[in-house]
Amino acid sequence: MCTVPVKIKINSNYLIQVDFLNEASEGVPIQLFSVLSDLVETFYSPNMGLATHLQFPVQKEEEPEEEAEPVKCPPQLPPRNSKETQGGDSRGSELACSSLGDTYLQRLQHIDMSNLPEEHQKSIEEYFHTSVSLDAEQVQNGNPSLPHLKKLTMGICKQLNRYTISRSLPTLETFQRLLDQQLSPGIGRLRTQVGSFCELVRSWSSLQVKSELLGLTTKMFLKVDVETGKIYFKKSKDGPEDKYFVHNKILQLVKSQKVAKLVIMVETEKEKTLRKEFVFDDTKKREGFCQLLQQMKNKHSDKPEPDMITVFVGTWNMGNASPPHNIASWFQCKGQGKTRDDTADHIPHDIYVFGTQEDPLGEKEWIDTLKSALRGTTNISFKQVTTQTLWNIRIVVLAKPEHENRISHIFSDSVKTGIANALGKSDQLTAVPSTHCSPINSLQRNQNYVSILRFLNLGDKKLNPFDITHRFTHLFWFGDLNYRIELPSTEAESIVTKIKQQHYQELLCRDQLTIEKGEEKVFLHYDEEEITFAPTYRFERDTRERYAYTKAKATGTKYNLPSWCDRVLRKSYPLVHVFCQSYGCTNDIMTSDHSPVFSTFEVGVASQFVSKHDPSRVSQGGIKFMNCVATLMTKSKTKFFLEYHSSCLEKFVKSSEGENQDHSDGSIKVRFGNQLIPIISDPEYLLDQHILLCVKSTDCDESYGEGCVALRAAESSYTEFHITLTHHGERTGTLMGGVQLRTSEGKQTEKLYDFIKVERDDSGASKGKGLDLINKYKTVFFVKNQQQVGHNHEVERHLLDISNFFNKSKNYSAPLLSVQQTLSRSSVRISE
Repeated sequence: MCTVPVKIKINSNYLIQVDFLNEASEGVPIQLFSVLSDLVETFYSPNMGLATHLQFPVQKEEEPEEEAEPVKCPPQLPPRNSKETQGGDSRGSELACSSLGDTYLQRLQHIDMSNLPEEHQKSIEEYFHTSVSLDAEQVQNGNPSLPHLKKLTMGICKQLNRYTISRSLPTLETFQRLLDQQLSPGIGRLRTQVGSFCELVRSWSSLQVKSELLGLTTKMFLKVDVETGKIYFKKSKDGPEDKYFVHNKILQLVKSQKVAKLVIMVETEKEKTLRKEFVFDDTKKREGFCQLLQQMKNKHSDKPEPDMITVFVGTWNMGNASPPHNIASWFQCKGQGKTRDDTADHIPHDIYVFGTQEDPLGEKEWIDTLKSALRGTTNISFKQVTTQTLWNIRIVVLAKPEHENRISHIFSDSVKTGIANALGKSDQLTAVPSTHCSPINSLQRNQNYVSILRFLNLGDKKLNPFDITHRFTHLFWFGDLNYRIELPSTEAESIVTKIKQQHYQELLCRDQLTIEKGEEKVFLHYDEEEITFAPTYRFERDTRERYAYTKAKATGTKYNLPSWCDRVLRKSYPLVHVFCQSYGCTNDIMTSDHSPVFSTFEVGVASQFVSKHDPSRVSQGGIKFMNCVATLMTKSKTKFFLEYHSSCLEKFVKSSEGENQDHSDGSIKVRFGNQLIPIISDPEYLLDQHILLCVKSTDCDESYGEGCVALRAAESSYTEFHITLTHHGERTGTLMGGVQLRTSEGKQTEKLYDFIKVERDDSGASKGKGLDLINKYKTVFFVKNQQQVGHNHEVERHLLDISNFFNKSKNYSAPLLSVQQTLSRSSVRISE
């Protein structure tokens, strides 16, 4: 007897609806029944056992001995170079297994494995050719052990140690990306196991270093286990791991400036401080080790909110060409310049900011591409914070999922400046304009910058007198800024020769941005990390070996000399933590005539403050500005006043009218003074704050200059300050004076970025024994930073020893006396 396949469901009117599926002939009506018994009775009627003729015969199914869950088979694809055949179930099973392996072998052909060891490539190909179907079949049969996968990973990670991680980890990550799409039951288990193994390999790293003790040098191996929060000290690579320190016993890292030396301050069981000195092969490996330790400290921190994050900022002129399949090197900071060590390049950043120009992709397509690429290397699904597109210029901001609810006050704005266009994005702490500036000349590019400052409207509207350079704690400005090397076209071959010889400094002396910035015509007070990579424009596409510096046009040959067009600059409030970890360009992304540029930063952030004290018992604080004198580059006869803005104030404060005093050089000096009352007097809050100052005229409320003062500078006593006043990116004068704080009792908690300090080295023998001596004591004082020194008299005695040496030389007596006088007024604690 044949049966008709049907679909039964209860519709919205609570009627039983019977739909005949697509194997039956067309024209069979849908029947409705109010109760199930009516349906059964109808189909017991004559000629209802078979409602209509079937298009295809249906063979009788044998009832299984035991009821089992149905097994979902993978979609079967015909094997390559095979003829269609008909056979039984065993033949179909063989085809399914063969199709599974062939599917992955086909996918393998589209993945770049050129950076993987040849033996790893062969092992992966062999696994998909012979073993993946066997593992999948065993999982389907209830055996999840994956023996063939274990054999593969053991082979890839054979004799795994510090030196082989950089070989094994890319292979595992490539293998994991290959399993991203689940084609069969068991493949998900494969992907999960490989992903977990990648994370295990990433979570620890072993470094060979030299340990210095009493002048003797011995080899040591340091191993950082991020997951368990331990650092191991071993005398041999395979030695026992019985000597270790837990994360909360690692007090501080002190880096040397000139050599790859690192001092690790640890606390012993007897609560004594132990100093361990190590020398790394190079500073790059030392930085990678420090980043691993910071990641470990951050992971095991008991703080509810982070006080330091890492930010990736990248810029790429895509040249109206679609990106290649693999762009991982961009956000892993691999290529030329200041790059991350292999021990740290897997650590994901908290925020990723991508700026693109001449971007041919749609917004959604590009965002999906970035998310997928990040997920493939970090196993994290990053959240989209914001995106903005202006023509073919785009900025995308992504963040870790745990930061999604920490980000607020997102603003966006754009400024059209003829050929140049700017995009602005910000969160509460960071503004990130991405620009594509005019290719005409440096004067036009400078004007683009000024126009953006004047008209880009981001951030707190209450800070109306200030442009974006003062509205944010940290500001990153990046893009195809289009500044060129200022040399005649006849020097093209010479420029290429110097690039091949890596004589970058000779060319940077003629870089338009460096020149204009040095003359304070543009990007005043912005910082840029040292450029140690080749010019990023203009390459021949599909290669990074040749620059295409000529272009034939109807009017003649146009020269585009190799130049550093793509740049990342930054500007931060004074005395806040910001450190550039990397700055360079990729070597392997060649679809455009520009190379992508990457940069990463450690950035100090301040979260919402919650006081631990009873507000009713906390004394009122005070911020006192004294003896303030503004020197303005103007001949205006108007009167001026100071305006104070800060988040620590209830509202902005105006000073009384200042006293003008004309100066012989045509400038005006104005004297001010004010007492400010902060909303919170707790030093843990107040020392993280900044006061924005604006000098305004009394007749039209026009700003004549703005600046910023960090309250951290006045932590212990009255402190003098001297700042530059600017307006729309131009210097307009100076402001000097003193600031004194009155806070409640308490102290600041240690920040994560205070975990690493930089120890100043001796200046060298060329400056004489006297300077070696004073630098020696300066180094000692710095190492004892934030530690109690026994007596101030002891410090003065050391300085007197130095003074006795310098008494014979009049050249050093005055500065030494100044040091002595300053130190005698300071507190017992020696600060940096």
